[in-house]
Amino acid sequence: MQTRIVKQWTNQTLPLDWFKPQQADQKAAESLEETVKTIISQVCKDGDKALIEFAEKFDKAKLTPQTLRASAEEIKAAYSKVTQQQIDALLFMKQRVETYQKRQLQTENQMDIDGVAIKTVLYPLESVGCYVPGGQAAYPSTVVMTVVPAKIAGVKRIVVCSPSDAEGNVNALVLVASDICGVTEVYKVGGAQAIAALAYGTQTIKKVRKIVGPGSKYVTVAKVLVSTDVAIDMPAGPSEVLILADETADPRLIAFDMVSQAEHGTDSVAGLITTSKQIAERVQQNLVEIASSTERSEKISLSLKKYGFIITCDSIEEMVELSNQFAPEHLEVITKDAKDLSEKLIAGLILLGPYSPVPLSDYASGTNHVLPTGTFAQSFSALGVFDFSRRVSIVECSKTGLEKVKSKVKILTDTENLPNHYKAINARFQ
Repeated sequence: MQTRIVKQWTNQTLPLDWFKPQQADQKAAESLEETVKTIISQVCKDGDKALIEFAEKFDKAKLTPQTLRASAEEIKAAYSKVTQQQIDALLFMKQRVETYQKRQLQTENQMDIDGVAIKTVLYPLESVGCYVPGGQAAYPSTVVMTVVPAKIAGVKRIVVCSPSDAEGNVNALVLVASDICGVTEVYKVGGAQAIAALAYGTQTIKKVRKIVGPGSKYVTVAKVLVSTDVAIDMPAGPSEVLILADETADPRLIAFDMVSQAEHGTDSVAGLITTSKQIAERVQQNLVEIASSTERSEKISLSLKKYGFIITCDSIEEMVELSNQFAPEHLEVITKDAKDLSEKLIAGLILLGPYSPVPLSDYASGTNHVLPTGTFAQSFSALGVFDFSRRVSIVECSKTGLEKVKSKVKILTDTENLPNHYKAINARFQ
């Protein structure tokens, strides 16, 4: 196993898309989009029939229109397949996320300026679809991260879609997490076909107002394609971690963090940017040792070989510049001035110091692990309670307040040649 090492970075040594390995092959990207378009088109045309065919093709599962939805009995039976410790851990995570998300709502949303009263009211979305990845691994944590903020926002209809196994069963922990979080509508559908079903509906699955959640490159492309017809949270996936480190960092910990990210899948991105050549070399040595001897070694080694990288820079300033080009999903900052440095950085989530690894934020910090990837952190934020709400401003003006602004409105309406706008105000004083 060998990660890609760029021993020295300057503005001239790396192509613009160095941090987008999934997109570097334009032909492959176009082929992927065409594949996803075909899947979406078939779901729109054939509905449940297409979902059943794709389940057999991709998941080896034989489903029927009656078994597409996980029944109440299946959800109840799932509890017998998990441990009380797992249930307690999910409840712990749920409580942490609830606490943090409720805190987001505790902001001032009302003001009064010279007789003009303004307040912002949050109205919940009517329905949302939460995509929960499956297949190679199960992610009950994603149920918590997507459903809990929606519940806090007051969304009445919350749908979970997650692929089934070959026996036609959704992972038991995903079902238990859905039940704990108050979801009763769980469908055994994965991939781009799940996104199409949520966006356009089928005979069994009613369409939703918004689709959220991370997924494979097929899911991410599908979300982008349907976003002209239904709202989405953000492009979220495949997963990324970038680590910024100086000479004070522990190379073994950095290697463990890169390996843990590579564990997500063979298209996960794990990178290190450092000002220390010694750290770079020692991290590379540790990566070889850890990746070759740990569980899921083959997948981790392939991921690091394809999308792992280590880059050295001459200065902190260069390191910040390169990191902000990447704008990673997860950014670990392990430097002696991490807190000050964080104010200059762009990322979906920033983790400071040696005791704030990505798995902390995945499971226990209370922050959301549904985050923008592929440089979209430059314009998107982590999933949160506001993503499940419509913000509406309500304005109430007194006669005195309107009179105070009347002259300024006239200047602006004259400037834009909209005389009747001013007349609508002035009529109130005649």
